[in-house]
Amino acid sequence: MKQQLSSYGSSIMRIAYAVPGPMSKGPMGRAEVTRREKLLNSWAFEGTTVEVRDVATGPASIESAYEEALSIPPTLDLLMQLENEGYDAAIIGCFGDPGIEAARELVSMPVVGPCESSMLLAASLGHKFSVLTLFDSLIAGQEYLAVRAGVREKLASVRATGIPVLSLMTDVDATKARLVEVSSECVEQDRADAVIFGCMTMSFLDMADEISASVGVPFINAGKTALKQAETLVSMGLSHSKTAFATPPKVSDGQTVADLKVG
Repeated sequence: MKQQLSSYGSSIMRIAYAVPGPMSKGPMGRAEVTRREKLLNSWAFEGTTVEVRDVATGPASIESAYEEALSIPPTLDLLMQLENEGYDAAIIGCFGDPGIEAARELVSMPVVGPCESSMLLAASLGHKFSVLTLFDSLIAGQEYLAVRAGVREKLASVRATGIPVLSLMTDVDATKARLVEVSSECVEQDRADAVIFGCMTMSFLDMADEISASVGVPFINAGKTALKQAETLVSMGLSHSKTAFATPPKVSDGQTVADLKVG
């Protein structure tokens, strides 16, 4: 029997998975949006519905700080729209958690980042954890995310697979072999006790159990982890603190978010 998790007395919890890029218009297309939505709903508790929404414009994939910056304004607009539509919580669908602090300033519903939630979980599973990322150029940024999450001392390593986002699904067997190879280095050379898939496309390959069995340590699916944290927050009636993520002062004084833009 599935566990019942209802929000604020409601029988249905509505969670949005906000993709910070126009996935339905890009190389992966609408089919991948639908596939991810089905997977998220299969991971959800009974009583939870998850809808995947993507932004209208932005990068096809996020593999640099510039692409991450491009993704933030439309994602913030989407998150405000989702709150107005009555969603109980939202997940930012990128491992870099782009715009998460600004989002928490602008909305009251819980906004969950896959990176932050996964790192906090990984830190509880052992003494050290590692993150699998795409390229060496992303390693420093992901180390910084561990600092922001408050778990830098438990980060054993960030290692790159060398496989671009849009190629991870091209040859799934080759991708799996590479993930096993790199994560084994994390365990054997860096002493990681758990490993995080540091990319949402990696997580949505849904290989955590298979690779964990091969490597011998827990693997964390960042998409599933973010969903479970969102469900937990909603079921407990919790959201991010407004003393940490205060509404922008001008908005508190009566201006709209649109008023903050000049020109």
